[in-house]
This record gives sequence, structure tokens and C-alpha cells, in this order.
Amino acid sequence: MTDVKTVYIIVGPTAVGKTAFAISLAQALETDIISADARQCYQEMNIGVARPSKIELESVHHHFIASHSIHDEINASFFEKYALEKVDKIFKHKDSVVLVGGTGLYIKAFCEGLDLIPAIDPEIRAGIINQYEKLGLRWLQKEVSVKDPAYWEKGEQQNPQRLMRALEVMLGTKASILSFQQKNKVIRPFKIVKIGMEMPRPLLYERINQRVLNMVEEGLEQEVKSLLPYFNLNALQTVGYSEWAPFLEGNIEKSGVIASIQQNTRHYAKRQMTWFKKDPEIRWYQASMISADQIIGG
Repeated sequence: MTDVKTVYIIVGPTAVGKTAFAISLAQALETDIISADARQCYQEMNIGVARPSKIELESVHHHFIASHSIHDEINASFFEKYALEKVDKIFKHKDSVVLVGGTGLYIKAFCEGLDLIPAIDPEIRAGIINQYEKLGLRWLQKEVSVKDPAYWEKGEQQNPQRLMRALEVMLGTKASILSFQQKNKVIRPFKIVKIGMEMPRPLLYERINQRVLNMVEEGLEQEVKSLLPYFNLNALQTVGYSEWAPFLEGNIEKSGVIASIQQNTRHYAKRQMTWFKKDPEIRWYQASMISADQIIGG
């Protein structure tokens, strides 16, 4: 045990290989992994969120994997508190922790704290939710793209919870949610090492396309059908799940669903890289070249 505690944060786009490398790093450090994925925390969602396999979960102690329900309200603020408490407990017995995931806002909250946004009139939020439930995701996307184009370009365009938050801030403050970025970062009482994983875009897109095909073979359609009663929940309004609605209504073929999931996942990966590339503290490595010894020794 040493006085210097370290959190190794592994980031990068979906399908780049973060899970496998995080496990190898955690095993080398003899420590735990905390997931920073906004969807893998849900017990009811497995195949569509690319949850680590049973063997992978058994190889290293993971936190924030299938730890909560789709009925729970999980957001960046919740994750910040959860992860900091877990890190504090782990540091009582270990010198390091591995945090891995692709949800940029969760990682930002953990490292720096959250932006300070004024309280918004609850009636504004209620009105947006009401309209969203009536008119759907396309209406919400159009509203945000028109009223807050700056956020629309950078935000998660398939995530209704984030879109509704951006819209309510704009309507309530007349300013973009991006304008409330916190100027003074919170200083955490431990060392943070940020590691980025990347690969050539054609290869990444090939891996994404194949992963979606694998999900379908593993039973994604059946998983989606089992969750149909809960499709009104924010947790299900996400890539891999929302694309099935037209198919289940008999409006498109399954091949169309697969193509939509592949395309939306590729778009999501691009937005992830845009987010992470703006962080100068991340040291980038080619996914095919990175090793645990390289990180620990560096």
C-alpha cells in the first residue's frame, strides 16, 4: 500500500476493445473495474448494450454492471457519487482502480465534477416530456437542432434524456446548456491517468457492423420483445433498442433494423471520439498496440 492512489481511466469509441484491455490492466494491477457506461448498469439490458461476458465479469470484480434497474433514475450526477464512493472503498485495500467506458459525461463528472446549471421550472420539463410522449424522438431531435444547434452538433442525438435536458435548459435560461460548463474543475484526492484507445475508422466500423450481427444472432430481438412493456422508459430509448419499433409494428424488414443499428452505432462512435479528442489529458494508443505493462511502466 502506498500513499499515492491512482485511477486509470480507459476511454474510446464503442467496439474498440476497451473491456478486454481494462480486464488485462486490472489483473496486472490486482484491482477492480468500475464501468463508466450509461447503459450496462441496467440489469434488464444485456445483449443490446454489449455487456461483458460472464467469463469476463468473473475474471475481475466489476462495479456498475447490471447493478441497477431500468426503473431507477441514473444520470451523471448519480454516477459521480456512486463511482467516488466505490473508489474510496477500493482504495482502503488497493493502490489503484480501473475505470472504463464510453460515456463521456459520466467520466467528466467523475474527474471534474458537474457543470453548474440553474434550477429550471418543473413545468418546462413536464411540458417537454408531455410533447415527447405524444410526438416522439423525431420531434425532440428537431426541437433541439433548431433551438440549440450548438448542443445538437456535440450531444447524443439518440438519447432523449440528454436531449430533453438540453431543451429544458435552453427554454428555461435562454442559453445553451454548453454555456454552463464549469470553469473551475474539482480537484480529486487521487491521481488520474487517462488512456484513450483508437483504431483506423474502417476497421472500427467493420467491428461495429459485425458486433451488431453477433447481437442479433445472440437473441437481441427476443431481448427487445421482453422489454416492450417498458419502452416508454428513457433507458430503452437508445441505440440497439429503439430501432426495433418499426419492425415490431410491421413497417420494415429485420434487415432494415440491423442496418439502422449499425449506422446509429457508427454515428455514436464518431461522437464519442469527438468528445474524447477534446481532452488534452488523454494519452492515445492504437488498440492493437496497447499493453498493461506499457501503461503501468509509463
